[in-house]
Amino acid sequence: MLKAGESATVEEIVAYCKEKLAPYKVPKQVEFRSELPKSAVGKLLRRKLVEEERRRLAEKGAH
Repeated sequence: MLKAGESATVEEIVAYCKEKLAPYKVPKQVEFRSELPKSAVGKLLRRKLVEEERRRLAEKGAH
């Protein structure tokens, strides 16, 4: 997550990851969001992110 007033491009993020991570860990896609889905306790809802991505892929496949 970027701090207020900061910006980054997809290319900058991928370049940083290539520099710091093993090749198989470098993300193939980067998505910018203003916020992430969280539970009432504040934990990240990974399941919701997976569901959103599956829906997006299903819509893409239908077109």
